[in-house]
Amino acid sequence: MINVQEFCKAEEVDEDSVYGVFVSYIEIYNNYIYDLLEEVPFDPIKPKWNSCSTPMRSTEFVPPQSKLLREDKNHNMYVAGCTEVEVKSTEEAFEVFWRGQKKRRIANTHLNRESSRSHSVFNIKLVQAPLDADGDNVLQEKEQITISQLSLVDLAGSERTNRTKAEGNRLREAGNINQSLMTLRTCMEVLRENQMYGTNKMVPYRDSKLTHLFKNYFDGEGKVRMIVCVNPKAEDYEESLQVMRFAEVTQEVEVARPVDRAICGLTPGRRYRNQARGGPVGDEPLVTEVVLQSFPPLPSCELLDINDEQTLPRLIEALEKRHHLRQMMIEEFHKQSITFKALLQEFDNAVLNKENYIQGKLNEKEKVISGQKLEIERLEKKNKTLEYKIEILEKTTTIYEEDKRTLQQELEAQNQKLQRQFSDKRRLEARLQGMVTETTMKWEKECERRVAAKQLEMQNKLWVKDEKLKQLKAIVTEPKAEKPERPSRERDREKVTQRAVSPSPVPVSYNAPPIRLRHRRSRSAGDRWVDHKPASNVQTETVMQPHVPHAITVSVANEKALAKCEKYMLTHQELASDGEIETKLIKGDVYKTRGGGQSVQFTDIETLKQESPTGRKRRSSSAAPAQPDGTESEWTDVETRCSVAVEMRAGSQLGPGYQHHAQPKRKKP
Repeated sequence: MINVQEFCKAEEVDEDSVYGVFVSYIEIYNNYIYDLLEEVPFDPIKPKWNSCSTPMRSTEFVPPQSKLLREDKNHNMYVAGCTEVEVKSTEEAFEVFWRGQKKRRIANTHLNRESSRSHSVFNIKLVQAPLDADGDNVLQEKEQITISQLSLVDLAGSERTNRTKAEGNRLREAGNINQSLMTLRTCMEVLRENQMYGTNKMVPYRDSKLTHLFKNYFDGEGKVRMIVCVNPKAEDYEESLQVMRFAEVTQEVEVARPVDRAICGLTPGRRYRNQARGGPVGDEPLVTEVVLQSFPPLPSCELLDINDEQTLPRLIEALEKRHHLRQMMIEEFHKQSITFKALLQEFDNAVLNKENYIQGKLNEKEKVISGQKLEIERLEKKNKTLEYKIEILEKTTTIYEEDKRTLQQELEAQNQKLQRQFSDKRRLEARLQGMVTETTMKWEKECERRVAAKQLEMQNKLWVKDEKLKQLKAIVTEPKAEKPERPSRERDREKVTQRAVSPSPVPVSYNAPPIRLRHRRSRSAGDRWVDHKPASNVQTETVMQPHVPHAITVSVANEKALAKCEKYMLTHQELASDGEIETKLIKGDVYKTRGGGQSVQFTDIETLKQESPTGRKRRSSSAAPAQPDGTESEWTDVETRCSVAVEMRAGSQLGPGYQHHAQPKRKKP
């Protein structure tokens, strides 16, 4: 792999520059950048194992630190603090590559035994520095130094967790790999859309470290080539299809490369001209050798006989020819030297004139450059001033926006508070209105009850007065022979008077089957009742039974029955202490609630009890006075013998009726 063939060597290399090659190796793991050439105490990817087959923990281990992406003044992205190694040969470059390759993060998955868990980038940086005008030293100008970079990127393949069966850290790594590849595809699609439709959408380079690192390449600062690997297996059809679609998108993206700037201002061939100063270069013949070779050859000068007269004349003739040729060449050389001197003088004059012209032009250019520098300084100052003003305006805008946001929040809070207060006020008004209505209804009913009670009391008084007047009339019109019966009539009147001040009867009446009389008209005669009689009640078979007209009899109380009535009565039975059945009639008023339902407020309880006459003691009436002869009155005997009193309803025109003699409880207002 490291053998360098002849056709791999570069040609047309600028010999007036010196070159340096630097390599670096990084990986992008979980969207963090790590330097694979950084020296660590031991390998963090593959820790050492002890004899118990468990990884050893070392206190000297320092985990690798992630690197940061920076941007230089030319807006080129680079990894800060990355190790760069200068190499002199291909062997050294491959040695550095394999040293970093051992530290790459790989893991075993269901589809690949050595699956890459990160994107790796192997950078080869070529630095070209030109020589100075003498060709001896490197030119110390940063603007003239050219840097070229070749980045070899190994992208980790996209994974589907249902096929790789990844869990834990492998699942997190797969998610970051897929996310970075998705960001790369998004950048490609946005670049293609901007080129095809002329839009200027922002390319989301910063969403991933991979695309952010190579932002300059996609913006036109270099060339991008992509090699796609496809697996021919039928099981990998979906993955191969996605990869080919991605490759199709990348083919439609065109990156405009900038034109390389030439290193100007220096004469080419400086290095070889410097070498020529030290002596001849190569095996080129001298001028004297060329001139001597142009002369005719000398004849043989060997004399074998003393009488030889041909050799010397031939030699003299050849030397004369050479002398003549030498004279001609000297004359020609003088002529050419004179001509060359004239040409050289003319060339010097032309060069001098050109130098003067160039110097004038240079002076003009320097003046223009000085003016442009001054203009640039002025514009830079103006730019700084404007940037300072923009910064102040941005800060002011930020403050105003914060104030606006705060005021809006306060306004919303106040609006919400006012809404709550308004809602509370409406609820309170509705509640007070309901309370006022409920209280008004209660007091109206209480006033009606009191008025009815007062009317009943006045009617009873009027009835008592009428009875007294009748008795008085009877006494006045009675014959004198019947005078001994007056004490009995006086006791009867006293008993009637005592009965008149008894409590007012309740609206529930008891019908005696032998006598069908009209019931007294109660205060709630126009109201409808809900007669709640549970199914577990026992029929008492008594002579007097509770009877409520216009009642809806139910075994279980329900909302439908309560909605139709204004009164409610519950019949409750329980066993008394003497073993008899005691029946209680619990009465109440039905009110409508604000929620649309009904509620019952209990106002009265009537108790009906059945007693045995053999087990009851006789009691005397405290209201009737004792007779002088020691006998009791008729009313005492009747009251003792009967547990139910019989009295006439006040104001009734149909004669006496039967009313229950229980004491009702007073309604609460």
